[in-house]
Amino acid sequence: MSDNAIHFRKLNGLGNDFVVLDARTRAIDMDENRARQIADRETGVGCDQLIVMAPSSRADVKMRIWNNSGDEVESCGNAARCIADLLIKELGKETVTIDTDGGMLISYAADGGNITVDMGVPKFGWEDIPLAEAFYDTRGIELQIGPIDDPVLHTPSVVNVGNPHAVFWVDDVEGYELERAGPLLEHHPIFPEGANISLAHVVSRDHIILKVWERGAGLTRACGTGACAAMVCAVRKEFVDRVATVTLPGGDLTIEWRESDKHILMTGPVAYEFEGELPAMAGESAG
Repeated sequence: MSDNAIHFRKLNGLGNDFVVLDARTRAIDMDENRARQIADRETGVGCDQLIVMAPSSRADVKMRIWNNSGDEVESCGNAARCIADLLIKELGKETVTIDTDGGMLISYAADGGNITVDMGVPKFGWEDIPLAEAFYDTRGIELQIGPIDDPVLHTPSVVNVGNPHAVFWVDDVEGYELERAGPLLEHHPIFPEGANISLAHVVSRDHIILKVWERGAGLTRACGTGACAAMVCAVRKEFVDRVATVTLPGGDLTIEWRESDKHILMTGPVAYEFEGELPAMAGESAG
């Protein structure tokens, strides 16, 4: 490695892929344009999200997240699993803590080489999601696409699980063009900070099939916070019990919404792809 090059690692959680940079011992100058360049699949390394591991005074690491659009966001469940796995191996600890703008996350190794992340307590208040106007029952809000008398999608459940989500309940997640509806709904005026948009099909009391349009990233193979959002919303609507498998295009996550303290536990795999070097920017130097 050259003295000024920045080492990166490429990981994924169920195909939701990340370029991970370590800024704990050296400063990395990251902004919207640079994040977008690195995430570009044709001219950069390519990823759904860029992750920077930074120092934290209250946790093992601060995790900063940029979507491939260049926007910095608060939380990413699949990325949290990847960072937790890195830290567990590096620090030799059974439990690690990750500081994010969406809240503090606690993670630990689970059976079968999986990682569990405690995603904290979901927020259901309209002002916490946030929504642009008051809805006092967020299990289903007035929002639809299509004709008023025959909407294509309507009445989503909404929640904040570190970032805002809207979950539409459907009979077939492949029966709708989420790549067309997603951008419209993501930027709908009801969501002043944008929202992640999901289509969810409840198969049984312990199984949900999910497809997600991620805010700032588009369709992805998996979305950890989306799986958590669908799970807690399904429990609130009495569709499922408190532990369920959520099947995404990239595979399965196990989600538990613990009754005792209302925390969401997400369990799933981590995969390492490759590593390499990025050129340093002006002003960056090896630590």
